[in-house]
Amino acid sequence: MKKINSLTEMLLFVLLFSVTVAGQEKGAQNPVIFADVPDMSIIRVGDTYYMSSTTMHMIPGVPVMKSKDLVNWEIVNYTYNTLGDNDALSLSNGKNAYGRGTWASCIRYHNNTFYVSSFSSTTGKTYIWSTGDIEKGPWKEISFSPSLHDHTLWFDDDGKVYMIYGNKRLTLVELNADLSGIKPGGINQVVIENSSLPSGPDSGLGEGSQLFRYNGKLYLFNITWPKGGMRTVVVHRADKITGPWEGKLVFQDKGVAQGGMVDTPDGRWFAYLFRDYGSVGRIPYIVPMRWEDGWPVIGVNGKVPDFLDLPQSRGLIPGIVASDEFNRKKGEPALPLVWQWNHYPVNNLWSVTARKGYLRLTTGRVDTSFVQARNTLTQRTFGPECTGSVAVDVTNMKDGDFAGLALLQRKFGLLGVKYENGSKRIVMVSAQSGRPEEIESVPFTLKRAYFKAACNFRDLADIADFYYSLDGKKWIKIGSRLKMEYSMPHFMGYRYALFNYATKTTGGYVDFDWFRITPGKE
Repeated sequence: MKKINSLTEMLLFVLLFSVTVAGQEKGAQNPVIFADVPDMSIIRVGDTYYMSSTTMHMIPGVPVMKSKDLVNWEIVNYTYNTLGDNDALSLSNGKNAYGRGTWASCIRYHNNTFYVSSFSSTTGKTYIWSTGDIEKGPWKEISFSPSLHDHTLWFDDDGKVYMIYGNKRLTLVELNADLSGIKPGGINQVVIENSSLPSGPDSGLGEGSQLFRYNGKLYLFNITWPKGGMRTVVVHRADKITGPWEGKLVFQDKGVAQGGMVDTPDGRWFAYLFRDYGSVGRIPYIVPMRWEDGWPVIGVNGKVPDFLDLPQSRGLIPGIVASDEFNRKKGEPALPLVWQWNHYPVNNLWSVTARKGYLRLTTGRVDTSFVQARNTLTQRTFGPECTGSVAVDVTNMKDGDFAGLALLQRKFGLLGVKYENGSKRIVMVSAQSGRPEEIESVPFTLKRAYFKAACNFRDLADIADFYYSLDGKKWIKIGSRLKMEYSMPHFMGYRYALFNYATKTTGGYVDFDWFRITPGKE
């Protein structure tokens, strides 16, 4: 080491050392993903973590993400493209699957095979997908009835396969060896009468089961919500899966709850949980965990730390969200994995090859509302602030068409071009009141328009402003500020959405040149 020859040099050395240590102490920051990634289930295989999550009515469904450090995640796959022939999933005959589709999933690794299971009230079935290559697939699908709510899939040491499912009253069922359904004559019994009891008798919630083994014992994680309190983690433990089970309240802070536990290659333990955070959705937290008297102890002095002894985040772009210029090289997928369709798409009515460097959306039926229109392409918003913008060629719209950029939730906001009675207008529509209202419009005669939506989720502000431009440089605010609200039935954080739908006649199309998403306000 170089000798320090002066007091000044020594002071500089101490300062640099202090800054470096302070930076190391901060490490990663909670929430580790400031975007809607709820109902996480995580496993570690070697030095790699895999996580499945919920996206309900979005297609493709059940995203699978990958990380080397529990902080920086990227989407690597989805388990399905279709869930069955269903009017609700295809936005047909006035039906929809908002807030349904598939819910909480469970990810497992057993005998060199990856398994992801989920369930759907839309189809009334339980699903198990399996693959030897979680990043490339293909996936094998097994489904059976009934739909087992918030189940956890478990491969036991005796070679049998089980699921524990339910809300408060938790039931254990044994599956067929080939996972094709509940085994006739197999174990089928209530193992916990009221999973919420460790947090008090007044909880209306005791679900989100996730099962683990540690040091010879089984540990079952659940979420409860005591009356007048907050979302809470309870854990039950047992020596064998049939019980008896004993329970304990293990964590209660900021409403950060529902999830499970995972260890690192160097032997540390963390709980992974999520928090309801307004209109951005349900956001993941990683919380240090240790063991005491055979029970998991979550948090630092019982609290969620702001910083973690894990690598710093490199940001959500391009792993969770990403800009897209719609330029595709030979062999590349038509759409990157950050994109999901709102319900089933009509695949012959969208293209990234019909016009090179553009996404074309063509209308195929007449619709009366944005939320019932098909072929709306989405990706997540994210916090604390984000801005999404598009450039769109509207030359080939037909009378009655409406196309542009949206913030999708029940109380949505739209900004786009409306073609009515032979003329076009730039229009901002707000559904903040619960029904869509045209707030402002301006005449438009050009072929190309630019739209932008800026979201602020900081400290639950939950506001968005809309802008348009005629040249992509000078932006003009339009309409009213949207007060975003995480509301039913969508049960999902706000999403940026590219849309084009017809209200009079079909066959019109628009070409999106690019979609760009950035942190903060542009």
